[in-house]
Order: sequence, then structure tokens, then C-alpha cells
Amino acid sequence: MIGWDDIYKVLAAMFPLYVALILGYGSVKWWHMFNSDHCDAINRLSCYFIMPLFTFDFTTRINPYKMNHLFIAADIISKSIILLAIWLWANFTNKGNYSWSITCFSLSSLNNTLVVGVPLMAAMYGPLGENVVIQSSILQFMLWIMILLLMLEIQRAKRPLDDSAVSSLELATRCESANVEGVSRRSSLVILIKIVGLKLAKNPNSYACVLGLLWALVSNRWNLEMPIIMAGSVQIMSRAGAGIAMFCMGLFMAMQEKMIDCTAKLAVFAMVLRFMMAPLSMAIGSFSVGLRGDVLHVAIIQAALPQAIGSFVLAKEYGLHANLLSTAVIFGTLISIPLLIAYYVVLNLLL
Repeated sequence: MIGWDDIYKVLAAMFPLYVALILGYGSVKWWHMFNSDHCDAINRLSCYFIMPLFTFDFTTRINPYKMNHLFIAADIISKSIILLAIWLWANFTNKGNYSWSITCFSLSSLNNTLVVGVPLMAAMYGPLGENVVIQSSILQFMLWIMILLLMLEIQRAKRPLDDSAVSSLELATRCESANVEGVSRRSSLVILIKIVGLKLAKNPNSYACVLGLLWALVSNRWNLEMPIIMAGSVQIMSRAGAGIAMFCMGLFMAMQEKMIDCTAKLAVFAMVLRFMMAPLSMAIGSFSVGLRGDVLHVAIIQAALPQAIGSFVLAKEYGLHANLLSTAVIFGTLISIPLLIAYYVVLNLLL
């Protein structure tokens, strides 16, 4: 049973994040140290250097040979349900569109497994809870963030292709650069695929987790340890991951006219996706594969963890609803503790 000491440990882990947030906010709003160009540069540093090393560092520490295959199957089913629901909404409703589909997927799929998840699940369910939430983070890094990156790159690549002001000369140049001949407008799917593929190949986030998993497979198979010089080189940047992400969020908030540049309706919408749709879909996936007992409880609760900090970094980098993602991270983290404890109590009573 979780106690006050356990809640304090979680709060103690979360409090430094808000120190970084306040420092980022104050550096722009109060001390006028950075302008918008500086903020963009800091966010790119986080997106392309710190986050990939953070992902690689964390992935190398797991043992892929001891993962819970039923939980993995449940998680895949859960996210498949979310993707299907978003696809139906985007294609068969008047308000559905591709850009909001990306944001909805991020809100309902990417959670804070490390900063909040590990200490909270360990407090609730001991080593079992910690182990399951770490497995969830690996799936998130390897699969779901990759899908999000693919969607974001497609969105970015589609913008100029959908612009009616693009001249025929520019279109022809793009066709030539992509080694595509005789492609009409903008049957442009082939060009789009080439552009997206090239962008993903250049993005270190797209293969950081794969490299980390390969090392984890090799090191656990033959009991190898990463050389100290290599581990130190990775960790010196990766340890700044969560802090720099929150600092960037503070910068972003300070650059807006209002500290929270998001309507109450959108904020509620984000909280519903994060704390209701995500655990509901995980419950369906868990029941479908036969998860029971504490593993079932952990699977559902970890799906209701607050929004992943990295999702804001990507939203800011790709210019897609960063205001909503910042709100989801900040308020989601604030209200997550009582909500997660409520889930814990209810699940222990009902299941």
C-alpha cells in the first residue's frame, strides 16, 4: 500500500522539474536573457542532441530477454485502438484533420515513464511495477515515438507540397532532386515518401533507441559492460534530458502573450485523452491478452501517467500545437498524483 513517504518521494522527484521550468520562464520574462532565436536554438539542442542520448542511455540499461510479452502485446493493442479511433475521427467527421490527429496521438500515447512512472510504480507495486513501466518506456522510445516522428515529418513535408503558390519550376526541381520522372501533382506521394525517409534518416531520435536496444541485446547475452569512457560520454548529455526539456517549456511559456496560451476547452480535451482514453484503451488491450492481478493494475495505471516531457520538445520543434502540449505536461503532472492514487485504490477494490 502506498504511504505518505512514497508520495513524498514522487513529489521530490518532480519538484526539480518545476525549478527548471521557472528558471526557463524567468530567464525570458524577468531577466530578458534570451530572445525567440535563442529559445529555438536551445530547443533544437534538446531535440537533436540531448533527447537521443537520453533515449540511448536509458534503453541500454534494460534486459530485453526478461520482458513481459503479454504486457507488450497489450500495449500494442492499446495503441492500435487509439490509432484506429483517431483515423476514423480524422476521415469520417467534419472536424477531423491530420495535424490534430498527430497531437491526439501524442496526448493519448506518450507518458512520463521515467520521472513520474518509475518512482510511483515502485512505491505502489515494488520491483514488479518498476519493471513493467520500464518496459513501457522502451516500447514508447522504440515504436510510438518513431510513429509520431513519421507523422510529424509527413506533416512538415506536406506543407510546401500543398501550397498552391508553389511554381511549376519548383515542383520540377523537387521531382528532379528526388530522382522521380513523370510524376504529376502532386501523385506527389513518391516525393513525399522520399522526403520523409531522408528526414528520418537524418534525425538521431529515429535510431537512438534501436542502437540502445542492440547494445542491450548484446551486453545481456554475453555479460558485457559498456566502456567507462563511452558511458561517460553518453551520460554527460543524457542526464540533462528532463531538465533541459522543462527549461525549454519555461522559455516557450515566457514567449507567449499569456503564460498558458491554451483555451480551457482544449486543456480539458487534453486531460481527457491523457487520463481517460489512454488507460481505457490499455484496459481493453490487457483484458484481451489475459493480463490479471498486479500486472493488470500496473498496465492500466502506467497508461494514465502524465504527459511525456519529450512530446512538448517535438511539438515545439515541428511547430505543431506546442501550446497545448506544454499545458498538458504542466497541469497533467500537477494533477496526476491524486488521479493515479485514485486509480490505484479503485483497481485494488474492483479487480
